[in-house]
Amino acid sequence: MGEPTERALFASGCFWGTEYYLAQAPGVISTTVGYTGGSVANPTYQQVCFEETGHAEAIEIIFNPTETTYETLAKLFFETHDPTQINRQGPDVGDQYRSEIFYANDHQKEIALRLIEALKAKGYPIATKVTEAATFWPAEENHQDYYDKNGQLPYCHVYTPRF
Repeated sequence: MGEPTERALFASGCFWGTEYYLAQAPGVISTTVGYTGGSVANPTYQQVCFEETGHAEAIEIIFNPTETTYETLAKLFFETHDPTQINRQGPDVGDQYRSEIFYANDHQKEIALRLIEALKAKGYPIATKVTEAATFWPAEENHQDYYDKNGQLPYCHVYTPRF
């Protein structure tokens, strides 16, 4: 029997930086960067960046729920980007860079909404959307594990404790 797995989908600006931080979290089995939340089937990076696809750059995380929790990963999501920005992260501007949680079930939705309320109670004007997960389209291979492949560090994502 294989290890138990669950899936999480987050969008928080450039998917390279999101993947960089979340791939390192204990209990994460795999990460895949891609696109979700739009209307174009099997979109390309060029389409998502330069056409009206409605997709966000996102990351799919497969994790072992006996080693980490969805809540732990969602907190890391909120702490590795600026969830108060609308349709941007740092120098990256456009709706493909929006902050959004794509929930797979009611449990994930409840956790996302509870964390947003906790951050709002701390004075953060949270812009993060919470949306039911739709089809996730993996990005091209050159975008997978981008920072590991290129020996660089994220420029739009910085860890900032918020909880």
